[in-house]
Amino acid sequence: MRKSTKLNLTAIALTCSMASVSGLAAQLDISLTNATKGIHFTPLLVAAHDGSTFLFRAGTSASAELESMAEGGDISGLSSAITNAGGIVVENPASGPLAPATGTNFSIDTGEMGYLSLTAMLLPTNDGFVGLDSWPIPSEPGTYHIKLNGYDAGTEANDELSTSIPNPPFLTFGANGTGVETTVSNNTVHVHPGNIGDGDANGGRSDVDFSVHRWLNPVAVMTVVVN
Repeated sequence: MRKSTKLNLTAIALTCSMASVSGLAAQLDISLTNATKGIHFTPLLVAAHDGSTFLFRAGTSASAELESMAEGGDISGLSSAITNAGGIVVENPASGPLAPATGTNFSIDTGEMGYLSLTAMLLPTNDGFVGLDSWPIPSEPGTYHIKLNGYDAGTEANDELSTSIPNPPFLTFGANGTGVETTVSNNTVHVHPGNIGDGDANGGRSDVDFSVHRWLNPVAVMTVVVN
């Protein structure tokens, strides 16, 4: 009886040791789908990092690096911040913007990092972005599904005007809008309320077409396979 107990304890210890190693050095195979009807994602930034580092935090003021990403799609500052802190990044895995109802697949070796984050600007918005903040990487191998919300960086008024939003060739705007907002109503990072838009291509409050560019959360679906 004692021998059997000893063997069981040894097996448990070995299992725990293997799980610990898996948690420290996991390869993640990731697929991300843009779940919106008419919103594009600018080039994605995916980061594996420790608990003292993050891309953004809801309820806090946006960093200058987050502001650059949320208002113009520039991920270089956030990427450098994670890399300089010892994290691991994957930049632009879709090789460009991610169109509505399309997806991308990629892998990341997380090393000893315990958390996964992701971000990309939402177009057309003033300072909206899709975000995943510090998702704990599981130590157990398996397949995990995550729904991602859109966030507002709180750095620019959501006027929804073509003069305030990046205007790549794949977007079609109206003109002569008066502006949905004129001032920032919440200057911290928060869940985005979505575009208002209107149906007037030559005026109204917004230059965003509400039949195409209205959206609700979640804006993306991610599947993570932990190997």
